[in-house]
Amino acid sequence: MSIELLTQKSGPKISKYIYGQFSEHLGHGIYGSLYVGEDSDMPNVNGMRSDVVNALKAIHVPVLRWPGGLFADTYHWQDGIGPKDTRKKIVNTNWGDVTEDNSFGTHEYFELLHQLGADAYINANIGSGTVQEMAEWVEYMTMAGESPMSKLRQKNGRQDPWSLKFFGIGNESWGGGGNMRPEYYADVYRQYQTFLPQYDKDHPIYKVACGPNEDDYNWTDTLMKYAGEYLDGISLHYYTLPTGQWGLHKGDATGFPEAQWDSTMTRTKHMDELITRHSTIMDKYDPDHKVNLIVDEWGTWYNVTKNTNPGFLQQQNTIRDAMVAAINLNIFHKHADRVNMTNIAQMVNVLQAMILTDGSKMIKTPTYYVFDMYQKHMDAELVSGIGSVPENVSYTASQKDGTLTISVVNYDVHAANQLDFIGIQAYQTIQTATILTAKAMDAHNTFEDPDAVQEAAYTGATLSQAGLQLKLPAKSVVTITLK
Repeated sequence: MSIELLTQKSGPKISKYIYGQFSEHLGHGIYGSLYVGEDSDMPNVNGMRSDVVNALKAIHVPVLRWPGGLFADTYHWQDGIGPKDTRKKIVNTNWGDVTEDNSFGTHEYFELLHQLGADAYINANIGSGTVQEMAEWVEYMTMAGESPMSKLRQKNGRQDPWSLKFFGIGNESWGGGGNMRPEYYADVYRQYQTFLPQYDKDHPIYKVACGPNEDDYNWTDTLMKYAGEYLDGISLHYYTLPTGQWGLHKGDATGFPEAQWDSTMTRTKHMDELITRHSTIMDKYDPDHKVNLIVDEWGTWYNVTKNTNPGFLQQQNTIRDAMVAAINLNIFHKHADRVNMTNIAQMVNVLQAMILTDGSKMIKTPTYYVFDMYQKHMDAELVSGIGSVPENVSYTASQKDGTLTISVVNYDVHAANQLDFIGIQAYQTIQTATILTAKAMDAHNTFEDPDAVQEAAYTGATLSQAGLQLKLPAKSVVTITLK
């Protein structure tokens, strides 16, 4: 089968923020993995773990969502500033009932962003917080002149304000963030955003409202109707569960039956329908697409690894997760005119992570390698195509600075496939060609065998005057760049 790529037709920009990450105060998602403290024996810079930061810098994380998640609506920011030994200790009632010592707070978050080269996306506490608390936090972070909160920031060691790019007002307000009705939340959002200070008039903070849970289309309609004029983006949360069931029967991350490979692919492809239908509702109120859809929680969610704290959401990451990542990124690209940012859940040690750690050990997951292989799509122009693809194949294409990047995933668990691309006469040379694949459907990296699944050179591409022919092994992700 062949796809004609319309390389002469202008497409929407694939925002780099589609490759965003998410780190919550959850299990080992921050402590011991991203942040080890300034006095740690593990190599660190200002408390940030060097091997993990360097690995994440290599995939150019564009934005990091923090502090949650559900944790955001129990987080009071003043608990996480000032001398470490005087910071308030709390119990993390959302995730494992463990003690949270607040040693990673606002200053540490922005230090991490600085080391990563990433932008800030902070979620405000509207579940147990107040309008004043939110406004003072933004003042603390972004006020350049003299004010009570800017003076407090300076007292705590930071003279200049930070840049706050994105700001979420509420998280899952339909559930653990307040169990609100959409009409009520729309009014709460309107109230909070009214008091969100904008001290940098040249770079206003981008306001994200809590959007729907999965297919709650009424939530989107109500929010757009009553609050659409006051927001820049609305969030969408959707997790891929192999069994489609929450609780103890979501399915295992490894050792799963083939039927759960198939159901995982089917359920993750549902993301396309969700974005399409929510976007159609948004079109009624925003036909010019000024408001973005922000998928700030997505990824696989399995039963936790045996003998781990069930509140820590630790799971292994296999070649199946790589397929899920590639399929979703392809879907997000397709909707680049509406989807401006997504944040996979989560960056380290939690759910569909980029990286897993165990003490001083660190491994990159198959999902990490997909994000690495897809980097050249960041801020590139989407290239649409005409034609049909084989069953169990998904692709995306983009161009930027004279380079055409094509990424294809063959998520057939057994069969190889072939896909040809035509209409690319302007591109004469294969610049790079990489593949991620494995034989076993639950192949994964371990601390004993950290390189079992990793990128490799791809030799299945043939470029001729007729076009580009790709031979795709089963369970593979391929990226080709042409000049």
